[in-house]
Amino acid sequence: MPFSQSSQLSTIVGFFESRQPRSVLDVGTGMGQYGFLLRNNLEQTGLFVIEGASGRQARKDEWRVRIDGIEGCEAYHTAVHDYAYNVMFWGEALAELQRLPSRGYEAVMAIDILEHFDQPQGIRFLEELKRVASGFVLVSTPKDFHAQTVEANPLENHRSVWTAEELAAAGFDHILENGESWIVVHNA
Repeated sequence: MPFSQSSQLSTIVGFFESRQPRSVLDVGTGMGQYGFLLRNNLEQTGLFVIEGASGRQARKDEWRVRIDGIEGCEAYHTAVHDYAYNVMFWGEALAELQRLPSRGYEAVMAIDILEHFDQPQGIRFLEELKRVASGFVLVSTPKDFHAQTVEANPLENHRSVWTAEELAAAGFDHILENGESWIVVHNA
C-alpha cells in the first residue's frame, strides 16, 4: 500500500539525519511520507527565511537538499509530493531508474517496494538503486511474506520475500534494527 509501517519511521529518518545527504532519490514514494519527513529533518531551518522582524517559507530553489521521487501509481499523487519533492518521476520504478544517470544521487531509498518484484526483477532493481547512488542505498522490506493482491494497482501485489542472507549477497550487509522489516544499507 502507499504508506509505510510506523515502526520503521524513526530508524530510517534517524539514519538519514546521521548521514546528512545533500541529494536523495525516494523510489516508490507512495503518498510521500518519507519525502515530507526527510524534507523537514534534513532541510530544517532552511525551510524558512528570516529577514529582520519578518519571515517567509523558503522557495524550492532556495532549499539546500534535493529530494526527488519515483512513483508508479499517479493515483497516489498528493499535495505532499508537490511540496516535499523537487522533482517527481511518475512511472514504473525500473524503467524510471534506467533513465537516471549513474551516481546521480548521494542517497537512494526504497521503502517497502522490493517485495513487489519477483526475485530476478528484485536483483535488477537493487543493482539499479546501487548504480544511481554515490553515497549509500537504504532499502526496507518485510521479514515475512504477506500475501497482497490489489486489482486496482497491480504494482502493489507482493511477489517475494527476502532473507538477510539474500540482501547481503546483493551488497546490503549493514542491517538496522527493526522487528517487522529488514532495513538494510549498501555503502557505495
